[in-house]
Amino acid sequence: MPTSYERAFVTHIEKRLSGDQPLIQVLVGPRQVGKTTGMRQLLARYPKNNHYANADDLLVTDRTWLLEQWQKALLLGDGTLLIIDEVQKIPNWSETLKSLWDKNPHRLRVVVLGSSSLQRQSGLTESLAGRFELTRIHHWTFTELNQCFGYDLDRFLLFGGYPGSVAYEDDYDRWYAYLKDSIVEAVIGKDILLNRKVGNPALFRQAFEILCHYPAQEISYTKLLGQLQDKGNTDLIKYYIELFAGAFLIYPLEKYSAKEWLTRSSSPKILVACPALYTMTAGPGVLKDLDRRGRVFELAVGAQLLQLPGELFYWREKNAEVDFIYRYQGKLFAIEVKSGRKKTAKGLDVFMKQFPDACPVILTTDNFPLFSEDPKKFFAAL
Repeated sequence: MPTSYERAFVTHIEKRLSGDQPLIQVLVGPRQVGKTTGMRQLLARYPKNNHYANADDLLVTDRTWLLEQWQKALLLGDGTLLIIDEVQKIPNWSETLKSLWDKNPHRLRVVVLGSSSLQRQSGLTESLAGRFELTRIHHWTFTELNQCFGYDLDRFLLFGGYPGSVAYEDDYDRWYAYLKDSIVEAVIGKDILLNRKVGNPALFRQAFEILCHYPAQEISYTKLLGQLQDKGNTDLIKYYIELFAGAFLIYPLEKYSAKEWLTRSSSPKILVACPALYTMTAGPGVLKDLDRRGRVFELAVGAQLLQLPGELFYWREKNAEVDFIYRYQGKLFAIEVKSGRKKTAKGLDVFMKQFPDACPVILTTDNFPLFSEDPKKFFAAL
């Protein structure tokens, strides 16, 4: 993980902590995308005292460990920055943190982070309601990988997402092993299976492999279920996808409709979280096929759209389709992705007739770098 490159979330957290009475800052995000590195960068320039503690360093953790870290920070003085890494490994961490915070509100500047959103978010809304701000840290974008490692678009579409894997790109087998063992299996084995009820772990892993083969594609739950080597029902595959989404691996997009009940009942469009996860399952030759390259590019666009505030959908009516529908602050953007593969563009025209207030957007391989650099500014200029 590069230590010199600073991601935007570091300044974002620093600004929040500089307020008069900042809340607890909670960082959620995938493994191996630089959360800890970013906080170490913040620690290096924090003007007051600081205390960093990592629950991953302990064989056995309990609430007394968290209490000990809190007291160490208090003894350093008011305004001390306390960062707790891998906080989800502490049993009942949210209740303990609530108790400590309520006794000494705002005396410390507090940041908690870790790898698994599944365990941490359940405690947030219950115990820490009104006491925290949530920041989602995402996979690395094209712009970030371009600035840090000199990525061009093809390299991003093949390997993009995890900076730690850059050193292994020249040896696909080694790169694959890093992604499989250090990231995917760590997420599935540690973040999900140890903490959520999954009756058949082998089937669950198989479901991940199958889902990764459908980047930016609409597919019915029934068809997905039919590919699993076991009996089940559509609720099972929905549950699996929910777990993968909670662990930042795979996201299902719902179909856009003015009628909410139709949205909820639609087949999902599968978005793998970053191009690297697709390459890991499809092999290094994915860009040689024009259709698959187009799918990966569409996936790259969708993955960055998911990083924005607001809601993301797709739209289809009979043979008319729009790749992405982005809704934010009352505005609607209909986004067509063009990558060179053969596909009809009539869907955008059909959608605009039904929703004339929407803003049509064409994203191509030429303007994608501009979009990736600042998506909000890109949309605001249209």
